Amino acid sequence: MSIIRTLLLASISLVFVVPVAAFAEDRRCNDRKPVNSINEMFSALYACWQPPKGTAGMSITLRFSLRRDGTLIGKPRTTFTEKINNDELSKAFVVSILEALNKSLPVPFTESMGGAVAGRPMTLRFISQEIRDL
Repeated sequence: MSIIRTLLLASISLVFVVPVAAFAEDRRCNDRKPVNSINEMFSALYACWQPPKGTAGMSITLRFSLRRDGTLIGKPRTTFTEKINNDELSKAFVVSILEALNKSLPVPFTESMGGAVAGRPMTLRFISQEIRDL
């Protein structure tokens, strides 16, 4: 539960935000096809996420870094939240994002892409529109 608390309470400056809604259709969850671009990387990370019912309008922006092998460095940090509070629905929303990250990692980077993103901070925004069909 400490990671949920961290995601709900942590706040640091934003590096860059990539709109991810357009990427949802580009990849399937756990697709092991090599990732060779930023768009493919965010698509791979976003593909496993299914927002819970009743969370429309909620959003969380996470900042994190990945290793060359596509695994997470440390814990993601929250940089922005919208309509998130301490109720059960908000907690379910946060858990759905953490589960999606667990399913999608490690990202299957090509050698050159792994080298390009390794250790660099990136930001991913999860916005619930409740109209997703995996």
